[in-house]
Amino acid sequence: MERFQRQTILPGIGISGQQKLQNSKVLVVGAGGLGCAVLPYLASAGVGNLGIVDGDKIELSNLHRQVLYSEKSIGEFKVVEAEKVLTSMNSELTITIYPVFLTLENVDNLLQEYDFVIDATDNTEVRYILDEACRVAGKAMIYGSIFRFQGQVSVFNYQGGPSYRSLFPEEEQSSLNCAEAGVLGTTVGMIGMLQANEALKIILGIGEILSGKILIYNMLKNDQQIFELAVQMEPVSEKVTSPTIDLISAGKALGEGGLLLDVRELGEKPVVALANCIQIPLSVLESRLDEISKEAKITVFCQSGTRAISVAKILKKANFQQVKAIRGGASDVVKLIENEVKSVEKQD
Repeated sequence: MERFQRQTILPGIGISGQQKLQNSKVLVVGAGGLGCAVLPYLASAGVGNLGIVDGDKIELSNLHRQVLYSEKSIGEFKVVEAEKVLTSMNSELTITIYPVFLTLENVDNLLQEYDFVIDATDNTEVRYILDEACRVAGKAMIYGSIFRFQGQVSVFNYQGGPSYRSLFPEEEQSSLNCAEAGVLGTTVGMIGMLQANEALKIILGIGEILSGKILIYNMLKNDQQIFELAVQMEPVSEKVTSPTIDLISAGKALGEGGLLLDVRELGEKPVVALANCIQIPLSVLESRLDEISKEAKITVFCQSGTRAISVAKILKKANFQQVKAIRGGASDVVKLIENEVKSVEKQD
């Protein structure tokens, strides 16, 4: 136990907690930026059984953030190289690698042997497949995602709690992955460590799990906020009284009129240029609520949908009555505006 002495002396862990870590089985889906942050901390903490799923091979453009790999690793399967590095860190690990991409056909078999899953992907379609399989199997999914300088962490399907799909009912085709939107290595490192931390808390049975909540971290401002999700787990004895949020399409939002509230940070693209649109970033929203009329009909949007739902709930708790959120994001709004302009030009 000398290896783990510094953590076993912590309250709530001890020898029994270390044994829980040794006996646990965790599946990590994705061995890219998030996975490269998650895996070393789980291995170092003594999580005894790790499964790693990724069919991708290492490219030069991965190396600025995927810190398990080196220039000599280029062209090799990520899972193979990850196994080599993790085994060198802790030879007592049992590591099972799956050099495949997760699909609807293989997801159930991949999940079968594991206690819960860490979602370290940047693919929305894969995330929905994984979320549904976890929900059916009754296994938690620790979610992490990145958009430029911001990251999000939550735990879905934990002890009957909300699922990813309950927060995002439909796929968000406008979401950008790291290759399209750009990313700093420190951003994925921070979010991956937070995912690993949730995993350790679940295994050890300590702390407060991010179930029914989402943590949003802004790297540029060192600003961390936790919001309760609009969709909550219903206790057996009583119904949840927290407000639910109506999610509507961008097309319906523009058709209904009212105030469009852009809660993205200044500088995020694309720009939405409409007379009825105002921008108040989420990071400063609560200090600027007095700029919005409580009688206004408000539709909130962001880049992909997460922040919009969080803000809509904040507004409802502050007694704004007519609040909805756009499912999707700014790109959907801009496309509709551009289509309307083209339609008018054709008529002229």
